[in-house]
Amino acid sequence: QVTLVESGGGLVQAGGSLRLSCAASGRTDSNYAMGWFRQAPGKEREFVAAISRSGISRFYTDSVKGRFTISRDNAKNTVYLQMNSLKPEDTAVYFCAAENHDFLPTTVSAVDYWGQGTQVTVSS
Repeated sequence: QVTLVESGGGLVQAGGSLRLSCAASGRTDSNYAMGWFRQAPGKEREFVAAISRSGISRFYTDSVKGRFTISRDNAKNTVYLQMNSLKPEDTAVYFCAAENHDFLPTTVSAVDYWGQGTQVTVSS
């Protein structure tokens, strides 16, 4: 069992930056790939970014490429999402996700563990 706790959300103006963090606790010795998803009001949860256990493999949805960067610090059991050049359409609740076979979690069905979510609001 893994518990994921996100932090770092908030309100920011368009063009600004935020860094989300996701701290994992519990059975963190497994080969977890990690990811970030987001869900806007009235919409389905969607994939944002994912990173392999080693950090070598990363994958992003097209709408955030060049603006968001996913990274991890395995010594701290923490995953980050650096978000730059934020747009109002990035407004959503952002969820941290873990997949326990080191396959990049790019779909909701591939996720084994979820965090509780953190709100990101980008004003125009």
